[in-house]
Amino acid sequence: MAEMKTYAGACHCGQVQYEARTDLAQVVSCNCSICHKRGLLLTFVPPEQFKPLAGVDNQKLYQFNKKVIDHLFCSNCGVESYGTGVGPDGKRMFAINVRCLDGVDLSTLTPMPYNGRDA
Repeated sequence: MAEMKTYAGACHCGQVQYEARTDLAQVVSCNCSICHKRGLLLTFVPPEQFKPLAGVDNQKLYQFNKKVIDHLFCSNCGVESYGTGVGPDGKRMFAINVRCLDGVDLSTLTPMPYNGRDA
């Protein structure tokens, strides 16, 4: 089992910064149109495990399809370092782009496929 750890995360230019506490045991590779085109690898955390540090007001919102996920992009560099939405259990969650977390060796992860295209 992976270790629960607090990771620092940011967009490319650093205007959007945050911390997320997660164990990276369940990283998801979604095939919906936006995740596929952006190459997102996601982990999901509840609000108490997410702390925005900078740039909340520097983000642009994008929604599509059922409009249940708030895709948040840095208005300067365009990177989606995280988004928000409601999980299958009806609770608010943060979708963290694992590629934006500092110190993560992606080669050690085994992303689980998720069929978001047909969801």
